[in-house]
Amino acid sequence: MGRPPLSIDIAPKDQRQLAQLLGGGVQQVRVVLRALALLQLAKGASAPQIATGVPLSAQAIRNIGRRYQQSGLEGALYERQRPGAAEVLDASQKQRLIAMVCSSPPEGRARWTVRLVAEEAVKRKLVPRVGRETVRVLLISHDLKPWREKNVGGRRPG
Repeated sequence: MGRPPLSIDIAPKDQRQLAQLLGGGVQQVRVVLRALALLQLAKGASAPQIATGVPLSAQAIRNIGRRYQQSGLEGALYERQRPGAAEVLDASQKQRLIAMVCSSPPEGRARWTVRLVAEEAVKRKLVPRVGRETVRVLLISHDLKPWREKNVGGRRPG
């Protein structure tokens, strides 16, 4: 005994929007698949039946139907904005790293490398931890290339 089909009533305005969306123009594949599944749900088809013709799982199809009922057509077809990853370094940590790179490299080194900057920043307790890629992106965003110059803050008198 399977689940009862999800009964969806699509408003006439939403039906016109779906027809317009499917009728022309370039759309994301996932949006088109969701629109097709939603139309099939409105016709009374069950999620497993729809899953045989539309390459989505039955659970995904049920979720599309529920999202339509809860938040309308936009919620059913499009994904919500995601927050993304939090920044690894705050503004003061970035400033301290940049200041360190603009100073002379450690004793016995001719220039800063990305790996050296990451290691020294942790060693000097400027940041609790930092990866080489984070350092590289920070330096490039400030147009600093310490691995190309002997001293970023200025040449040593020679």
